[in-house]
Amino acid sequence: MSAVAGTPAPTGSTGIVRPEFDLADPEFWKLPAPTRAAAFAELRRLPAPVFFTERPAAGRRPAKGFHAIVRHADVVEASRTPAVFLSGPGVTTPEPARWVRALFGDSMVNLDDPRHAQLRRVVSRAFTPRLLERAEDDIRRVAARLVDEVIERRPEDFVTDVAAELPFQVICNMMGIPQEPRRAILDQVNRASEHIGVERPPRSRIRIPGRGLRALARMQGMVAELGRERRRRPTEDLISALVAADVDGRRLGGRDLGAFFSLLLVAGVETTRNALAHGLHLLSAHPEQRALLLSDLDRYLAGAVDEIIRHATPIIQFRRTLAADHDLNGTRLAAGEKVVLFFGSANRDEAVFADPDAFDITRSPNPHLGFGGGGPHYCLGAHLARQEMKVLLRELFTRLPDIRSVGEPELIPSNFDNRVRSLRFTFTPPGADAR
Repeated sequence: MSAVAGTPAPTGSTGIVRPEFDLADPEFWKLPAPTRAAAFAELRRLPAPVFFTERPAAGRRPAKGFHAIVRHADVVEASRTPAVFLSGPGVTTPEPARWVRALFGDSMVNLDDPRHAQLRRVVSRAFTPRLLERAEDDIRRVAARLVDEVIERRPEDFVTDVAAELPFQVICNMMGIPQEPRRAILDQVNRASEHIGVERPPRSRIRIPGRGLRALARMQGMVAELGRERRRRPTEDLISALVAADVDGRRLGGRDLGAFFSLLLVAGVETTRNALAHGLHLLSAHPEQRALLLSDLDRYLAGAVDEIIRHATPIIQFRRTLAADHDLNGTRLAAGEKVVLFFGSANRDEAVFADPDAFDITRSPNPHLGFGGGGPHYCLGAHLARQEMKVLLRELFTRLPDIRSVGEPELIPSNFDNRVRSLRFTFTPPGADAR
């Protein structure tokens, strides 16, 4: 599969047969999904985590590499032991540069306690029952409007015109973002994340970091200005609640607000968008599961949403850094070493899920880790994401019962998120013949 193979973890895993693939090699993430799934199944059968050596990034000192944490139980343990498995050095690959964090502020995913707990309390206080109730009503309105527009315009790309629009419009409504700058904000989001995958043309590999940071700066500037306006004239939106929240004397400043909005757009828009796109394709590729779902939406819809999240796993991995020596499932990991939690592998763990590669909307229980492995970094928006998926799928399959994907989704090779660039789809409009 790759010219560079993984190596056994240097501590506590001697005697492990070297695998013939390399999770640190971008070429691995361009392989077909079944091939990658088989590689992770091989890793799960090994008695200890495998260590993969990373290539040095341009202009940086060589990275030491990481231990691949691939089993469900191990991912859960690492997630729920935050005092040992730190997020502060950075959870993405590569880790964010210090100057970028200083300039744009720290996302909550890159914080540890006590600062993480303090900031999370500020945000949690802002998510009042009244705000969440309004958000759920808004999800229904936006979903109905989107399906109206689909019927009227008959677009061909499900990702751009449906899956991305619902979470983006819902989050903008929650935040109180006026209609006028929304297209500009979405454009900046797309510019900042257009090369999130590992496959980049050589010219883009050089130029995109600057473009991405400029786009992020513009987006955060827009949100910071709205925050200043809401401090002067508060309304009943999330920005007003966030700038007014006070927990232990802590309020969100402009950088904090921008960083939180950026997190919402990735965690709330990108992941839900990708889950919805994978969901339509999975239900199209498994007509027996689709027929079961449509036979009783009330009974099967919640299970279908969780199975889509498990099977697709929108976020593939997060990184952690050990604060102290730790024994993980009999393997001794040393302070300062890096581990990568592979949520997609955990969601196919044979020790937890029967026939894990099957798509089964009746799977119960379904303890997937699509929103993280628990602990303080469990996704704040898990309930909102589930609601968005349930409402939109119900609206689509009630009004357009034969809606289905056409061909395979166009995926962006990535070691971070299971991103869908586009997905063609078709349906029979009410009262019309199939196109």
